[in-house]
Amino acid sequence: MPCYRCGARQTDPVRGASPWKRGVRQETQVLICPDCQLLHDLDLDSCATCGSQALICRLGEVECRSCGSVRLAQSFGPVEVGAPPGLSAEVEAALNRVLGRA
Repeated sequence: MPCYRCGARQTDPVRGASPWKRGVRQETQVLICPDCQLLHDLDLDSCATCGSQALICRLGEVECRSCGSVRLAQSFGPVEVGAPPGLSAEVEAALNRVLGRA
């Protein structure tokens, strides 16, 4: 899953905690890359109980990791994220290498 703001893709993780963060936007789980985390306006959903943006969305529920509040997720549909430029060409080249195509 790419960063919802800039479309950057995660690379192979190094040991330790990932610098990528999870969040919820329009009731959908999203990833935020380290560069976009520096922005102050991430436009993420907030907990109605405590105001925290430390939310996770799973199995139709949104849970606040700060206060533990859980509520049903409303269905807004997936967040639209455009593919980064050249992604389809990169995927095609990788498939050609793996499959031994010329």
